[in-house]
Amino acid sequence: MHRDANCIVMRFWILLSFIVFGSLRPLEARPPIGTQTISESNQQVSTAQAEKSYQIKVATAQPWTDARVDLQPGDVVQILTASPGAGLDAAGVACDLRPEASASGETPVSSAVPGALIAKLAPNAMPFPVVVSRNISVSEAGHLFLGINGAAHCRGTLAVEVHVGPAMSTVIKDKLARAAQIWASGQFNTGAASGSGRNESDVNGAAKPDAKAATSSLQVSTAPLSPDLRDEIDSLPRRVNDEFNNPGDMVNFVIIGSQQQVESALERANWHLADTSNADAITKAIEMTQQNKDYVQMPMSVLYLFGRAQEFGYEQAEPFAVVASRHHFRLWKAPFEFNHQPVWVGAGTHDIGFEKDQRNGRVTHKIDPAVDQERENIAESLQKSGNVQSLSYYLPRDAVQEAKNATGGAYHSDGRILVISLK
Repeated sequence: MHRDANCIVMRFWILLSFIVFGSLRPLEARPPIGTQTISESNQQVSTAQAEKSYQIKVATAQPWTDARVDLQPGDVVQILTASPGAGLDAAGVACDLRPEASASGETPVSSAVPGALIAKLAPNAMPFPVVVSRNISVSEAGHLFLGINGAAHCRGTLAVEVHVGPAMSTVIKDKLARAAQIWASGQFNTGAASGSGRNESDVNGAAKPDAKAATSSLQVSTAPLSPDLRDEIDSLPRRVNDEFNNPGDMVNFVIIGSQQQVESALERANWHLADTSNADAITKAIEMTQQNKDYVQMPMSVLYLFGRAQEFGYEQAEPFAVVASRHHFRLWKAPFEFNHQPVWVGAGTHDIGFEKDQRNGRVTHKIDPAVDQERENIAESLQKSGNVQSLSYYLPRDAVQEAKNATGGAYHSDGRILVISLK
């Protein structure tokens, strides 16, 4: 982190507060309906959680259609009339609107016109008119029934789409609990990896795999690297530096492939391109929160390699936990190519909490000292994307095995660089 690290952290704690309390917007209150309490709003049901969709045909042949949807307290239901039933005109349902028909007392919801879609949340609950695209908040366990108002005097069928998912308050609560768990695990070392991570090298310059590598799902090639590529990797700086030229994170992987290949592979591997502006990021996070989307693209501090700032920063994180904990790496385009393909040099670490910046006493991110695990995490995610042609380890000259990053955080490594060739 650079000298404005504390500003970044504070801004995003403010942002986190906005996300939490801004997302917990209360639904508009409505009077009780039978044994159920219903509220409505224009807010869309979140699709990021365990939302379920149902397609239901509601016919006038019977007063009520069992939607076969069980409801739990905290659920939010959204009902859409997708289209008229097959073979019907644009109206979907045609009704007898003569006064004597309306006077028969067979219209369950007197405030709704005949032919309107109605619903109830339990067999004996009071029915209510459906307002399309509005949310219905469920306070008690129940079961969804749909009907046509005045069905006895109507004919036809409506095709209805129903979405059921947790209320936003439940979603936010679950995400915050998960974020707190992740932060505590990293901050207090309850989930931190241990072990020196050191390895001896064999005669070919490739390090012997450690215990983690032996049980890893990585499909690593045992073929020696091209001598030309080995020479180029040997010529790379071993560590990146901050704006004051303090040495920091180690270079622990390279990717061989075009920029398009790199971007495509990382997108498929669920890596998110980090925002580059703090102000724009806050605006974007607010907009995404209002759309019930998760913000996981928090900006990174600027670090340097080859005398220039990173071209790209990528990260993976859980919602809200991104403020304190995230998998992330920076990429620089190397000043050389291999087999006429660009080479990208990466430095990856795992932020797991906060600590004191040894340069200035401010707050900065704390990294998992076992940095090889982040190297493997990056490789595994790319391998699962299906875009990797080969993976190889190489132990360069003057390999980094123990060091501190620019803010004073210690880390250790087996010193190997992972070479990732893309398809």
